[in-house]
Amino acid sequence: MALVETRSIDYIPLAERKGKVRDLWPVWFMGDAHLATLATGAISVAGGLDLFWSSLAVIGGCALGTVLMALHCTQGPHLGLPQMIQSRPQFGYIGALLVWIVALFTYIGFNALNQSLAASTLRELAGVSEAPAIIGFGLVAALVAVIGYDLIHRAQRVLAYVMMAALAVYTGGLFLTVDLAALLQPGEFRLTLFLVQFFAAAGYQLSWSIYVSDYSRYLPREVGIRASFFWTFCGAFIGGASMMLVGAFAGAAYADPDIIVALRRSADAMFGGFGWIMLVSSFGGLITITSLNLYGSSLTLLSVIDSLRPIRLGVAPRMAALAVVFVASLSLSLAMSGNVLHSFEAFLGVLVYLFTPWTAINLADFFFVRKGHYSIRAMFMADGIYGRWNWRGLTSYTVGFASMIPFFKTELYVGPVARALGGADISMLIGLPVSAAVYVFLCRSMDLAAELAQIPALDRSLETEPVR
Repeated sequence: MALVETRSIDYIPLAERKGKVRDLWPVWFMGDAHLATLATGAISVAGGLDLFWSSLAVIGGCALGTVLMALHCTQGPHLGLPQMIQSRPQFGYIGALLVWIVALFTYIGFNALNQSLAASTLRELAGVSEAPAIIGFGLVAALVAVIGYDLIHRAQRVLAYVMMAALAVYTGGLFLTVDLAALLQPGEFRLTLFLVQFFAAAGYQLSWSIYVSDYSRYLPREVGIRASFFWTFCGAFIGGASMMLVGAFAGAAYADPDIIVALRRSADAMFGGFGWIMLVSSFGGLITITSLNLYGSSLTLLSVIDSLRPIRLGVAPRMAALAVVFVASLSLSLAMSGNVLHSFEAFLGVLVYLFTPWTAINLADFFFVRKGHYSIRAMFMADGIYGRWNWRGLTSYTVGFASMIPFFKTELYVGPVARALGGADISMLIGLPVSAAVYVFLCRSMDLAAELAQIPALDRSLETEPVR
């Protein structure tokens, strides 16, 4: 195989599929086992919620978001396509732009945060100033993204075992240095902070859904839905919950506005120099998750452009798109200032609002409406069987999003229901069933039999000729 991945948003033929389904767990374990996840777990503790209730919120929210994310991962081996392209049947060839543009902003926002956290880590480890640290870190992550799928998978496998060892030592050290019984003593239950943490964790895990299939699309189709779900869930949940709980503990035991400093102080209290080891181990994961974001955002940008004007698929367009998103995230990161953790909390809240209707519609279509039966070629046809605009998906998204508004809790707007609940935001629990139910109901009028009848002819030469 070529050193640099040659595919972009095109279909992966069965002859090019490779790998084992169990390889998904290290990808998503390290997808979560890094410093940005650490910051997610510290949100409620920083707000004043005790460690016991913060931990329950982390575990529950992490489980909810990871279930949805792992269900999306099963689409990769089945369809052999990046995640965002799979939105065309639900929203239309052009209508899917709604989701893709939101996804682009998500990628850029996450990478700006990652680069800021990397700068804080390098300052803590070696006294490197912010701007050079951000630029150097970004260039290394971009190089990994340039090489692509294979290098990302290999790097995640190596780093996963390193991070698992570090987390095992850290967990053992807790019992030797801290009175966990006292620290985990339940205090006052504060519903608003509990729900902020619960949905921050859920939104964080859910955010991987926009590109989770990008890293399973090269797997053989016969790996099946159950196996791909299981290995993805195990990796993402264990990695995510572990790092969020570490963040919650570090924030509770060593209160510091800089979560990086809190982590180092808590680890050094276990034995001298362990703080440095924890930061270095977590830093490796921060590089690869930034690479994942750059890789996924380049594919999403190509999907956006392709919907407006069909493009040539391959390595050159992927490199050009990668350069654009790299510059955008680097510029935002250099401009960031103030309380990064507070900004991240607001960012995660917006993600929950924007991606909840999409994930409900996409999964409802895959598992209940079309049941995995799609034409791959039609997804690359502006006037194909999925149309330019799919009013069913767009209407369902609009209704689902609107149903969440009374439950919103943001600095700019507090919905009437959220206000009545004392500031608690449960919008995700409303948006998921409403969006899915509306979509399934509207699809009752769709002629699925006629659509399915066209798929064999459309995809007859799919394994021997390019999709475009």
